[in-house]
Amino acid sequence: MSSATRSPGSGRQLELGLRQNAAQFTLLVVVNALVGGMLGQERTVLPLLGREEFGLTAYTAGLSFILAFGIAKAVTNYFAGTWSDRFGRKPVLVAGWLVAVPVPLMLIWAPSWAWVIVANVLLGISQGLTWSTTVVMKIDLVGPARRGLAMGLNEAAGYAAVAATALATGYVAESYGLRPEPFFLGIAFAALGLGLSTLAVRETRDHARLEAAGHVARADGRHDHLHGELSDRQVFVQTSFKEPALSSASQAGLVNNLNDGLAWGLFPILFAGAGLSVGRIGILAALYPAVWGVGQLLTGALSDRWGRKWLIVAGMWLQAAALALIALADSFAAWAVAAALLGAGTAMVYPTLLASIGDVAHPAWRARSVGVYRLWRDGGFAVGAVLAGVVADALGVEAAVWTVAALTAASGLVVALRMYETHHRPDRSTTEVIGNG
Repeated sequence: MSSATRSPGSGRQLELGLRQNAAQFTLLVVVNALVGGMLGQERTVLPLLGREEFGLTAYTAGLSFILAFGIAKAVTNYFAGTWSDRFGRKPVLVAGWLVAVPVPLMLIWAPSWAWVIVANVLLGISQGLTWSTTVVMKIDLVGPARRGLAMGLNEAAGYAAVAATALATGYVAESYGLRPEPFFLGIAFAALGLGLSTLAVRETRDHARLEAAGHVARADGRHDHLHGELSDRQVFVQTSFKEPALSSASQAGLVNNLNDGLAWGLFPILFAGAGLSVGRIGILAALYPAVWGVGQLLTGALSDRWGRKWLIVAGMWLQAAALALIALADSFAAWAVAAALLGAGTAMVYPTLLASIGDVAHPAWRARSVGVYRLWRDGGFAVGAVLAGVVADALGVEAAVWTVAALTAASGLVVALRMYETHHRPDRSTTEVIGNG
């Protein structure tokens, strides 16, 4: 087949590849940075807001906003994949930004913690629609050869924005208070994200169809039974339980976000209990996603060269070691080192898991498989909120950190024993046919 085709109804020539789609890809990177900023506005401020303004003393109650966020985002991730296949990627992206608009306003005016919970349900729905869709759209555009790099750029933009916003809101809160000024950034992010998604982002579903038309099976025949169209139920079963690489990635994603939920909800309280200022807590809250975000620029591309499996295993084990160091440490400097290590481990895992899903899932049902993976992954927020809250209330914050460290190490072992290497390098002739750049 030829390396390009025309988009039905628009007359635009479609090609797969990073260079060929550089303008749209860059725009989607910017949009995902704004998505990350919406999440970052809460990372430093909201745990402290629950403790200081709403009088929440039980860890389980304080983590309830993460539980609400995690459940809403996880469920929405699943439907985002299905809807983007059915209705197109762009409508789902725009809908996600519409849901995001009231979130910072609700956090500013919330008269009770229940308002914060509802705001986080909306934030979870918005993040599920917007972040899932930007992931799928980038995979659509670049084709198979540069998938790891694409996911590294996507996640780097999102989590660098999380870090920058967490740092900024920490300083703003220290100067002006926990409300309303830190949430003004969220208002700006929502307006920009909605405007760019509505006016500038183009639909990418036809790029996935172009790749599907030229899809080449692996020489080892491993994915032959997964070719072509699968029902929603079949996609769910394969991604969650049956297919070794897909299911291994799903459980690792869940555990990864379980420890992220712990970091989001309990680390600011742990640091505050040690007497750190809000500004210093903001630095620590930003350092972890900053290393995570920037590191993905390297790790996503490395997974295209080295493969996915052992980068994931090493990253999970590095996260476990970093969590153990956080439990043992009692100073700003030691916590800063641990936060950087936690970010590095997460950077090794996060884009690589997404790339492995893209490696295995056929283009005809890939968006739904990404949705199922992200259902499990972001369900980790909810599991982490419950587990960390219960253990912290019963045994203390350090015990909660140790528990999550052990689970993270065990998750890495599951990947080491069950997952196979998913990155299949197409031969040169195949690459030329599908027009990768």
